[in-house]
Amino acid sequence: MLDGIMRRVIDPPLAVAGRRLAAAGVSADAVTLAGFAAGLGGAAAVVLRLDLLAAVLFLAGRFADGLDGAIARARGRTDRGGFLDIVCDFAFYGAFPLAFALREPQANALAAAVLLFSFYANGATFLAYAAVAARRGWESRARGVKSIYFTAGLAEGTETILAFLLMLTLPQHFPPIAYVFAAMTLATALGRALAGWQRFREAPHGAEPGFSTSRADRRAE
Repeated sequence: MLDGIMRRVIDPPLAVAGRRLAAAGVSADAVTLAGFAAGLGGAAAVVLRLDLLAAVLFLAGRFADGLDGAIARARGRTDRGGFLDIVCDFAFYGAFPLAFALREPQANALAAAVLLFSFYANGATFLAYAAVAARRGWESRARGVKSIYFTAGLAEGTETILAFLLMLTLPQHFPPIAYVFAAMTLATALGRALAGWQRFREAPHGAEPGFSTSRADRRAE
């Protein structure tokens, strides 16, 4: 929901940094893996109750996630890089609810399980929608240039970062924060599922209103 606003703020400086790092020979994949490692370190810090360190590592991981895309756009995007980025993102976000569950199982395990279920459902609709959209040749730049078709929703990257930072700064309130964010995430998944049910009834070569139908069509315009 807030990603469109945030992208206008963060994309220009990230693009400059990405071009400079690309010119210096830095690989987007290396930055992706470094960000993922920071995220795993942050999750471990949650278990150890090192909350400030966890927040710093979490933010470092999310910064790397933005920077790797900027480097990829400067050097040339690859399917392998896009694949690696998506896999690391899903694992990154899944590690933190697990960490809170391990930290205080009795207080946090149920809320963490509900949150992880919401991530599972949201990820399923996100990836399924992207797969069908790719087969139809659809493209979207609603949230910038992405490796796969990106559908917006109530709980996007910005909301996820804010929710996780709230958990990290108020760890004693993890359960209510997790339940609220799980509800937002499930609402996003439901909205995307309903949108797919409606739009995918059309013929495979039908264009989704407001988006390019295919690369071939775009070249012909």
